[in-house]
Amino acid sequence: MDTKFTAREVAELSGASRRTVEKAVEEKIIRPITARGRSRRRVLPDHAVAYATIVGKLRTRLDLASKHRLAARLADLQPASIATARFELEPAVEMDLGRLVGDAMARADRYRTARDAYIVSDEGILGGTPVIRGTRISVYSVLGRINDGDRIEDIMADNPDVSPDALDAAVIFARSHPPVGRPAGRPWASAG
Repeated sequence: MDTKFTAREVAELSGASRRTVEKAVEEKIIRPITARGRSRRRVLPDHAVAYATIVGKLRTRLDLASKHRLAARLADLQPASIATARFELEPAVEMDLGRLVGDAMARADRYRTARDAYIVSDEGILGGTPVIRGTRISVYSVLGRINDGDRIEDIMADNPDVSPDALDAAVIFARSHPPVGRPAGRPWASAG
């Protein structure tokens, strides 16, 4: 299955900076795909998570040609085979892709599955704010609790019908899809 993520989701899942991901798109290393649907937003293929993870973890700089070779090789692999693949970057320089990106790819797969199963946006619920399916719990309220020091277990204690996978997906989704518009309250007022 070909998984698609936003650039922010790729950055969140890979641990790389958003700039690393955007630069790969600008340099045409990672080719965006226009998602179907009303929003027609730009999304990235699943191998973008592997690419960003590798670039973020390598201690050496790759030239543009090496980046293109790496991305092309990753694009040719099935997502499940990335965890066991090896790639010769240069003569006598081989990468164990599974060791570098196995955890990030597993996390991306779990997130995609949970995101698609649990995160919904319906104009009739909280004005279209993304929520956990079957609840009125917004992804931003889950992230707010995590940022304030709560753990997933604490949130589950308050909401026993919500799965931990749904809560994990809500946190990643909220981090990678910040709300649009002016923040509530008066953040411009001094806290004097």
